[in-house]
Order: sequence, then C-alpha cells, then structure tokens
Amino acid sequence: MDRAQKQEAIETLKGVFDGAGAVVVTHYMGLTVAEMTDLRGKLREQGAQLKVVKNTLVQKALDGSVGEAGDALFKGPVAIAYAPDPVSAAKVATQYAKDNEKFSVIGGLMGQQVLDAKGISALATLPSLDQLRGKIIGLLQAPATKVAGVLQAPAGQLARVIGAYAAKDAA
Repeated sequence: MDRAQKQEAIETLKGVFDGAGAVVVTHYMGLTVAEMTDLRGKLREQGAQLKVVKNTLVQKALDGSVGEAGDALFKGPVAIAYAPDPVSAAKVATQYAKDNEKFSVIGGLMGQQVLDAKGISALATLPSLDQLRGKIIGLLQAPATKVAGVLQAPAGQLARVIGAYAAKDAA
C-alpha cells in the first residue's frame, strides 16, 4: 500500500467515524470467509457495514481524539461494524458474538465517547431508530383516534334513536 492509498484509507475511515452513530470494534480471529460473509449479510440487512481495518490507519484517522482508551481498542485483528443508527450495528454484532465463539465484541466508539463491551451490550438492548419512530407515531395518533371516537359516539346514538322511531312508525 503506497502513501496515496494510505491517505485515501485514512480519509475513508475519518468519514466512517464522523458519519456513524456508533462504531463497534470486534475481533474476528478464526472466522471463515463464509462466516464473515454471513455476518456482513446480517449487518447489511440492518443498514450497517463491517470493515476489516488496519490498526495504525485507524489510529491516524482518529488522531488521538478518543485518547488512550480508544487507541487501546485497536490491537490485534480488528473489524469495525458501523451504521448511521447507533443501535443496529451493536445489536447484530452482539448477537453474532453470542452465536459464534470466534467472534467477540471488544468495545466501541460513540462520537468521542469510548464504550467497553458492556456498554455495547447495553446499547444493543435499546430499541432501534425505526422502532422508536413507530412508538412516537403511535403515541401521537392515539389521542386523535380517541377524540374521533368520542365525537362520533353521540351522533351514532342519535342516528340509532331516529332509526328506531322510523321503524316504529312504519310498523
């Protein structure tokens, strides 16, 4: 890899760290190509990506912004899982780590904050952005539905009374 390629890789990593809601740092030692492909597919379904990174390039891309605790995450064979949504990459990575002993979650970065493996597990238990949006829409629609039901009830009762009188007169 020549200097131009390294500089391009560093710029790409800077973009990843700036655009990601959270970056999950993982060790993948011993995974087969098929297992890595499976993991990438699961991440892609959730809108996330997996990238095997070179530690020195990551440390240059971070430029010391996360301190020694963040730099300590990048030791050994490291892959990063990332997505614009802070929860989706963490959910898939922690679930895959439970299912496969060769894959482990070391920690992660959320903005300038360094998270350990427990922090990533806690992040994975949160609802995703789409689930939160659905709950908010449901909460906003519920009062309007109740108001419409209350307003329609008296009119419905009046119509039933008039219908009963009409049926009585017809008989």
